[in-house]
Amino acid sequence: MNSTPLLKQPSAAFYTLGCKVNTYDTEAIQELFEQAGYEIVPFEEPADIYVVNTCTVTHLGDRKSRQMLRRARRNNPDALIIAAGCYAQTAPETVLAIDEVDLVLGTADRSHIVEIAEEARRGLEPDQNRNLAHSLAGTEFEELEISKTEGHTRAFVKIQEGCAQYCSYCIVPYARGPVRSRRPEKALEEIARLSKAGYREIVLTGIHIASYGRDFADSRNTPQFNEELVSLVENAAMIPGIERIRFSSIEPRLMSRPFLDRLSRIPQICPHFHLSLQSGSAGVLKRMNRRYSPDEFYKITQLIREYYPTAALTTDIIVGFPGETDKEFQETLDFVKKVGFAQIHIFRYSQREGTPAAEFKKQVPDQVKAARAEALAAVEHDMRHDFLKAADGKTARILIEQQEEDGSYSGYTESYRPVRFIPQPGTHRYKGRIVETEVFYTGDDRLSAHHG
Repeated sequence: MNSTPLLKQPSAAFYTLGCKVNTYDTEAIQELFEQAGYEIVPFEEPADIYVVNTCTVTHLGDRKSRQMLRRARRNNPDALIIAAGCYAQTAPETVLAIDEVDLVLGTADRSHIVEIAEEARRGLEPDQNRNLAHSLAGTEFEELEISKTEGHTRAFVKIQEGCAQYCSYCIVPYARGPVRSRRPEKALEEIARLSKAGYREIVLTGIHIASYGRDFADSRNTPQFNEELVSLVENAAMIPGIERIRFSSIEPRLMSRPFLDRLSRIPQICPHFHLSLQSGSAGVLKRMNRRYSPDEFYKITQLIREYYPTAALTTDIIVGFPGETDKEFQETLDFVKKVGFAQIHIFRYSQREGTPAAEFKKQVPDQVKAARAEALAAVEHDMRHDFLKAADGKTARILIEQQEEDGSYSGYTESYRPVRFIPQPGTHRYKGRIVETEVFYTGDDRLSAHHG
């Protein structure tokens, strides 16, 4: 990386790996560069600065992060390459040892990234790369703000950072640090700003949003009820223009009767809840340190359906966790059928150095993981189509997301059913609108609807 004077308008490019929290962080960082006068260019094009927001949830995330850092250098050999995010935080020396990397930032100090980058471009000489990642202990929630979200009509709003659950397989608490919550007034200011920009749906996101507010000195939370979170949602619903509020993911144990009773009185809440299960086997859940049993989880799903009879329940499942037997995997298959999930995100267990599960005996062979993932995917396929079929002939409100090449649009109902929407001839400008119309199941992976 050459030291070059900042004479022309500088440019920056970004690449995000991993979760929706990472996506939010990247969009907030991009806005900081825009505000500083940078031209934002596609990642594939030459740029003065590349920021790769890395992921380390799986080995695949690590490998893909390294690939993208190297690709950035190929795009412009003279660029400043910054590695940010979870992989950079948990393995900073390993990431810094990648020849193409100039700076390692991790998951802190992103609000100062422009100043850091410009200082480096002016003064960093070859072979003087820097590791700026540091311990997250004692840090507060870092305010990163967005006023738009690229390519979407729904806006993600980050309200929480960090996790203290320490599931035995998960590297995230080490990558993201302790629980830190965004002050409600800051979150509400951002939601109001996004509403004025035309966003009708917001998705509240974080690493473990069930912990939201528990770190506030004036917190009203109790072990049984998250007052701070439900109050934030109630206040967000009062902002003019906000028609939908959704959670990106929710801790199952948060969904108590008192919480659901308050939540169900908010008409903007979407009847879609992503509850991370991870396994339907009591033995596997115990080894994962998930702190609930399948029976407890099932009772929670039934309680949700008491308040939201047509709710979409989606989840994550890890197959091939250390020691998972054929019997335990069958328990998972039986359990997901019993619940009737609308969608399952399937992950093959990946050893993460530094987590307890990485040292567990009886690691499951890759070919067994692959076979189990395939078997679960077949069950998931049938359940997803049953969920779509249940909406056939019913009226739904569709948030139009984007226009397809054939002139149709794609969008989602409140229960997060995907829809192909065919407009009336000669009409346009549907993107970002909420359209109420009848939907039909055609056997595909999404519903179909016509306007008029």
